[in-house]
Amino acid sequence: MEYELIVIGTGPAGEKAAVKAAYFGHKVAIIEKEKVFGGAGTYTGTLPSKSLRETALYLSGKHEKGVYGIERGLSREATVSDFLYLKNFVCASAGAEVFENLKRHGIDIYHGTASFEDPHTIRVGEQVLRGDNIIIATGSYPYHPANIPFDGKRIFDSDTILEIDRFPSTLCIVGAGVIGCEYATIFATMGTKVYLVNDKDKILSHLDHEISEELIHQMRSSGIEILFNVSLKEVVSKEGAVTQLSNGQTLTTDMFLFAAGRSGNIKALHLEKAGVQTGPREVILVDNHFRTNVPHIFAVGDVIGFPALASVSMDQGRVAVAHIFHTRDLEILSPVMPLGVYTVPEVSMVGMTEEEAREVPIDYMVGRARYADMARGRIMGAKSGFLKLVFDKSTLTVLGVHIIGNIAVELIHYGVMLIKDRKNLYDVIGEPFNFPTLHDLYKYAAYDGLSVLAGHKIKP
Repeated sequence: MEYELIVIGTGPAGEKAAVKAAYFGHKVAIIEKEKVFGGAGTYTGTLPSKSLRETALYLSGKHEKGVYGIERGLSREATVSDFLYLKNFVCASAGAEVFENLKRHGIDIYHGTASFEDPHTIRVGEQVLRGDNIIIATGSYPYHPANIPFDGKRIFDSDTILEIDRFPSTLCIVGAGVIGCEYATIFATMGTKVYLVNDKDKILSHLDHEISEELIHQMRSSGIEILFNVSLKEVVSKEGAVTQLSNGQTLTTDMFLFAAGRSGNIKALHLEKAGVQTGPREVILVDNHFRTNVPHIFAVGDVIGFPALASVSMDQGRVAVAHIFHTRDLEILSPVMPLGVYTVPEVSMVGMTEEEAREVPIDYMVGRARYADMARGRIMGAKSGFLKLVFDKSTLTVLGVHIIGNIAVELIHYGVMLIKDRKNLYDVIGEPFNFPTLHDLYKYAAYDGLSVLAGHKIKP
């Protein structure tokens, strides 16, 4: 079979690439090695962990405690099946939608493991396909250090943790990146005692320092014990998971989760037969158009490494197709991209941190507004959380927006527009918002910035 485009992988990047090419009338095939569709974004990464987060908040009643004058209780103790119910439903329905979307667009679907025979030829089992162009969107898999005996019973990676058959009473997590921090707060919300092992002196170093410090405070308030500047030596499964740390400390916990890095999923592809170059951690090297060193072969999504975000991966697939078929619509990624971390509480940011503004250097100032001071925040019972604007002192142009608190990942998108359009504080305070809403955080953070600039803190 011959195709104008063959896509390997049905995750967010692969699906969107295939659908866009088919929409423009091209003959497209897509290959999926799993029985289900949607890749890590649907089954082991984006949607599962976010669904578990919402379930943990609901079952624990964390956001509602003390707000309505009564305590909501469950009629029975929540089971692990209750915990996984929403995750399983969301993943199954999302996977079915990916399949239907591919079929609606007339894309030929092949099941099996893809491997290159030559730069244009791909074998899937007994079938051989030829593609004028090829997009690799095979995603990533959890990195497995040799000194960790993963068994899927007590010792887990970020994929197999989704298959637990009971709640851990205690959990040691190694890796304080996005995945580690998200799972730490999810399990802590469900009542698990969590130890978070971090080989650095801070968590999520790409965040604004003030936001990172507030997240640490909130995590500790939830009972999470964070161990800084310490690394893993060894873990063994005995009566529990026994973890030996570099500082001599031993942690014995019910379960262990390793969440420190992923590698590109390329082993089965036999890229050497196509001449495609790869880099560290098995990622595929690409240019700004997501083209590999082989001109007709592109790679998108987690398999090319950073930033490994579903939202960005989708557009990477669309951009690659734009360059393959000259669709003249989406030829570059937006340079302004929000980051969302689905911890409890949520964290989101766009633009410069304070630390980055200092390094440039830019003469900057900040304005802040707290959830608890907003009418909508009081209605919600918010006791913590804030929005922070970093702005240029001379022009008042907004340089960065940083939020920690409920629905931070939703609120950030107005901030994206502020950064992209180079809006200033007067633009923000002149914008009417529905009242009461948490968007008032932007307005009052702008007023706070202007008050600081004027030498006082009185808000109108």
